[in-house]
Amino acid sequence: MSDTPQSVTSRRFGALIPVSIFAALAVLLYLALFWGDPSEVPSALVGQPVPEFALPPVEGLAGVPGFTNEDLATGAVTIVNVWASWCVPCRTEHPLLVQLAARDDVRLVGLNYKDAPENARRFLGTLGNPFVAVGSDRTGRTAIDWGVYGVPETFIVDGAGIIRFKHVGPLEPGDIENVILPALKMAQNSQNPGAGATPTPAAN
Repeated sequence: MSDTPQSVTSRRFGALIPVSIFAALAVLLYLALFWGDPSEVPSALVGQPVPEFALPPVEGLAGVPGFTNEDLATGAVTIVNVWASWCVPCRTEHPLLVQLAARDDVRLVGLNYKDAPENARRFLGTLGNPFVAVGSDRTGRTAIDWGVYGVPETFIVDGAGIIRFKHVGPLEPGDIENVILPALKMAQNSQNPGAGATPTPAAN
């Protein structure tokens, strides 16, 4: 017995349902990724110790050591910036890092992500090196352990090696005074409750 026009239409309609569901999910995923402020992505690591790692220095970058998780637990608050020479937003934010590193109360280290050593050296040689240490994460394994979504990202780690703050995306003019320095102060106060400590800010 041949199919009736009504049964054919019903089958076609049924076949379209999974396609429609998939399309709707794709739209929702797109909106989640590209709408809103990416710097507001939360981090489960905020309030937790930095993961264990040991990064070598960038090959050929004279006088600039690599660093480990133990180097971030020596009593001084540290700003950790994740960057790469191939990252255009990293180039845009770099002058702000140079400005930040000029402060006496800032210790800034760099995590060089999936970069060729010669390109990393050229980047810092051209734009200036604000980092007291630069660890080379050629495979990206350490960045994954840190929960990095993409470069650049900036973390603030207190003197006990606890991640206190995370900023996703490039720093922009105004972020130093309005975001980074207040978070830095809170991390410093967390080590010295008698200095008027305030609660640690939520991760950006």
